[in-house]
Formats: sequence, structure tokens, C-alpha cells
Amino acid sequence: MTVRIKRVYNKPSVDDGKRILIDRLWPRGLTKDKAKVDLWLKQISPSAELRQWFGHDPNKWHEFQKRYIRELDANAENVETLRELVKAGPVTLVYGAKDEQHNDALVLKTYLQK
Repeated sequence: MTVRIKRVYNKPSVDDGKRILIDRLWPRGLTKDKAKVDLWLKQISPSAELRQWFGHDPNKWHEFQKRYIRELDANAENVETLRELVKAGPVTLVYGAKDEQHNDALVLKTYLQK
């Protein structure tokens, strides 16, 4: 199982495999052509309430992870869709957040690898 994560603003690579956008909102200022996204799975992203509560505040990171994992546990259908895509070949979860150390893609990648 190969799951990578990458900012959607970074240049796509042939090594990316299937590029899946996991954000609820389309990345600001990026065209669909430049993003090279194969699938936009916005239903896998954190809820609007959780995303707004977190606000990319590193001090809320540990609690954000716990809450997002609870949401993923309750989102079996979309998680299973993503697991099937991962089984089929390499996948890169792309996201728009500037903070590469505290974002939903990190949590989702770890969740899928368990």
C-alpha cells in the first residue's frame, strides 16, 4: 500500500499515482488543469465545524487528530472508497493547507495505514 501526501500546489509527478484531493473546499487560485487531480473526495475531509474549530492552530493539533479520527470512524463508506483506491495502486492525497506538519492529510494517511 503506497500512500503519499503532497500539497496540491506542488508540481505533480508521475510517481504520484492517482491524485486525490481530500479538502472540502477547492484550493484557492488553482485551476483544475494545474491541480491534475484525478478525484476530489471532499466527503473524506474534516467537517466544516471541525475544520473551523482547528483553524490550523498547532496548539489544537492533538485534539484535532482525535476528533478527525472519530469522524473517519463514522464515515465508513468514504473511507472504504479510499481504501479500495489505495489497494489498486499508488495514491497521493493532495491538500491545500500551508502547514505541512499539522493537516488532515497526515491524519488520514496514518489512519489508512492502520
